[in-house]
Amino acid sequence: MNTIPTLEPLRTPAKVGAWMFVLWSVLHIWVGAEGLHQYLAGNPMSQWTMLIGGRAMPREAFVHASDAATAFAHGQLIVNFATDVGGYGVLGLFVAWMILKGPAWLGYAMGVVVIGIADLAFLFCMVTPGVIELNAGTVGGPVIWFLALLITPFGLPSIRKTPPTS
Repeated sequence: MNTIPTLEPLRTPAKVGAWMFVLWSVLHIWVGAEGLHQYLAGNPMSQWTMLIGGRAMPREAFVHASDAATAFAHGQLIVNFATDVGGYGVLGLFVAWMILKGPAWLGYAMGVVVIGIADLAFLFCMVTPGVIELNAGTVGGPVIWFLALLITPFGLPSIRKTPPTS
C-alpha cells in the first residue's frame, strides 16, 4: 500500500532560529530606514555621525567634506550602504520564512552564506578595524546570526531519505 509521505514538522530549535533571523532582520531594516532618514534630511555630516565612531575613526577627529561635490558623493555612498543593510534585512525575513514554511534547509543555507557574507564583511571591514563604533548594536547582528546558525539545524527535518516501508 502506497502512502503519501508527510513532511517532518520543524522542532523548537528551528523555530527559535527562524525567529532569531527575524530579529536580525528587524535590526538591519532599522539601520536601512535610519540611513534613508539621514539621507533625506540632506546632511552628509549627520550620515557620517551615524556611521563612524570607532577607535580608529572617532567622530571628533573626522574631517567632513568642505566642497559640495565630495559631500554629495559621500551622501550617496552612505545611503547606498544603508540601503544594502536594509535589503539584507529583507532577505533575512525570506530566510526565516523559508525555514518556517520550507524548504527549510535551503533557507538555512541562504542564512549561512548570504547573511554570513553581509555580517562578516561588515564585522571584519568596518567594526574590527575601528571605523564603526564597537557596541551592542554593531556586534548584536553578528551574534544573533551566529546563535541562529548554531541552534537552527537541531530542529530542521532530517535530510536523510528514509526507505519506503512495505
